[in-house]
Amino acid sequence: TIDKSQAASLLRLLKKYQPETKKDKKQRLMEMAEAKKNGDESKTKKPTVLKFGLNHVTNLIEQKQAKLVVIAHDVDPIESVIFLPALCRKKEVPYCIIKGKA
Repeated sequence: TIDKSQAASLLRLLKKYQPETKKDKKQRLMEMAEAKKNGDESKTKKPTVLKFGLNHVTNLIEQKQAKLVVIAHDVDPIESVIFLPALCRKKEVPYCIIKGKA
């Protein structure tokens, strides 16, 4: 469990990695298409974004692709996420439990 100041800084960090909007994605893909049309082979990578959803996060932990797992403390029902800390410890993935944001 992390305290309020750590939680605030973590949430600021996570905000930088929000998934891109449909408008941003369309613009990025159009720019890539224009570059390819003009003969430029610029490889623009997909932006690094947060992954969310219980099944998706569980798969990422099992494959050891997760870098940090953030678990909300007020999940209902709690049984749905109670196994995540044990799984993270087993796979040596860092995790934290955050209060106040679900």
